[in-house]
Formats: sequence, structure tokens, C-alpha cells
Amino acid sequence: MKYFNFMAFPLMLLMFLGSAITSTDMQELEIGQVGPMFDYEMMNIDGNMITMNAVKGENGTLLIFSCNTCPFVHAWEDRYLEIEQLAAANGIGMLYVNPNEDIRDRGESIADNLERATMIGYTVPYTIDTDHQLADAYGATRTPHVYLMDSNNVLVFRGAIDDNSRSASDVQNTYLRDAILELAAGQPITTPTSRAIGCTIKRK
Repeated sequence: MKYFNFMAFPLMLLMFLGSAITSTDMQELEIGQVGPMFDYEMMNIDGNMITMNAVKGENGTLLIFSCNTCPFVHAWEDRYLEIEQLAAANGIGMLYVNPNEDIRDRGESIADNLERATMIGYTVPYTIDTDHQLADAYGATRTPHVYLMDSNNVLVFRGAIDDNSRSASDVQNTYLRDAILELAAGQPITTPTSRAIGCTIKRK
């Protein structure tokens, strides 16, 4: 007859809850909080290490957690290039960050980043977030997931680019565009948050 080890049960429960909290209860950075890890080094598609401090603009920084394999990213990618131009014109540094650590060997490697960036025509850095450290710090859950910080690294907008991933011509609310223009003009952000819609980040 086998006996259940009641002494081991609390430890097993703690391990289970710890795992569940890690995977499902990601705490997202709140509006008004300072964005962390601006000195965190990531591998860029040009083979060099880069930080958010290095790309930070006079008026702020735009961070987009993205990837190569998500259909939501592909659907919004026609607007990526427009956002790049808008950010540059308004003194906002920008970069894409790929946090999909669990599928690095299935379309999310640095080589895959380079291929995707070249095909689409990205003009800003596209980096690898090793072990999704940056995504964890910001509480990002999706690709794409957008975070816009001001010149003091304070978060002023987070969420989705706009309200229609499928069709740029049918967009009713241009959340990110509006936030960029308002930030550059020194105005309050009318809509500081929107719900991020996309593929879940593939954490280890």
C-alpha cells in the first residue's frame, strides 16, 4: 500500500502556484510609472548590442514587442512603417523587441528578425529579448504590444496601435498615432490605454 506524503504537499502546492502566477498573472506597467531597463542590452539585427537609452529621442521612446510569426503582427505591419516615420518626425526614438524565447528555433531567431525586417523595410532597430526579460519587466503579454514613454521614461500610452488589425482603411481610433502627436505637442494623452490584441508571447 502506498502512502501519500502529506509533508511534501505544501511544497508541491507552492511550486504549482508559483508556476501559475508566473505564466498567467503578468503585472503590466501602469501609466505614470517609469519604464524600467533602459540600459538593458539586446542583440540588434545589425549584430550589435543596443539599449533603449541608445534609441531614446528628444521627446521619448516607443517600444513595440513584436515577432515574425504572428498573424496579428503581419496584419498591422503595413502601419509599422508609418509609425516609424511619425515617431522620427516627432522626436521619438523607436525599436521593436522580439520576446518569443520558447520558439527561437521556429521563426524567432536573430536571423529571422533580419529576414523579416529586410522584407518589410524596417528602419529602426529590431532586437532579441533574451529570456523575455524586458517583456516581463513591462508586463507585456501580446505581439504586438505597444509602450510609449516620454522624455523622462514615464509611460504615457500602452496597448494596441489602433482598433482594426485587419484593415487600415477601416480604423476608427488611431490610438498610437494620437498619443505620439499629443506627447510631442506636450499635451495630455487623450486615450492612454487600449487593449492589446495579438498572439501571446511565447515564454519559456
